[in-house]
Amino acid sequence: MIAMEKTLLDLEPGMRGTLTRFAGNPGFVRKLRTIGIREGKTLTVVARHPLGGPVVVEVDGREVTLGRGMARKVIVDVAA
Repeated sequence: MIAMEKTLLDLEPGMRGTLTRFAGNPGFVRKLRTIGIREGKTLTVVARHPLGGPVVVEVDGREVTLGRGMARKVIVDVAA
């Protein structure tokens, strides 16, 4: 399998990826880690709302809603 690096915003609903890194400042990274989104976790996109709406992801059996700006800064590996 070949892994491709994408942002969380690039994934369609139903797709999953393993978080590899963040492209944000330390405060952003700390906020996501506080809500359970950290390196090595598998994230599944549940929904991507239209018209610039948020992205809903599942992590550890919980659904978390992220704004598109935040989702754009979460980098995941997707198996191709």
